[in-house]
Amino acid sequence: MVYLLKCYSDNGHINVGSGEDITILDLAHMVASVVGFEGEIRYDLTKPDGTPRKLMDVSRLFEMGWRPKYDLRQGLEDAYRWFREHVEKGEVRLNVA
Repeated sequence: MVYLLKCYSDNGHINVGSGEDITILDLAHMVASVVGFEGEIRYDLTKPDGTPRKLMDVSRLFEMGWRPKYDLRQGLEDAYRWFREHVEKGEVRLNVA
């Protein structure tokens, strides 16, 4: 977003993303791995699974020269590390019932 604020002033929209696709199940497994969850991930294949592809066209953004600095896993790891550090410091409170 900072890149676009500095480099873009047109009226048209710009999709922001990595240009890579991941299934919800693969994302769930990745999040579980990052947070150390060892339980079972269950899903019901008899239910609708939404849009088959959720990948946005980021070609305009890439043509402007922007590329993501982090892949999804690294971003999740960094966000989870930040969250854990701030929970331990008492800066983030968990409302667990």
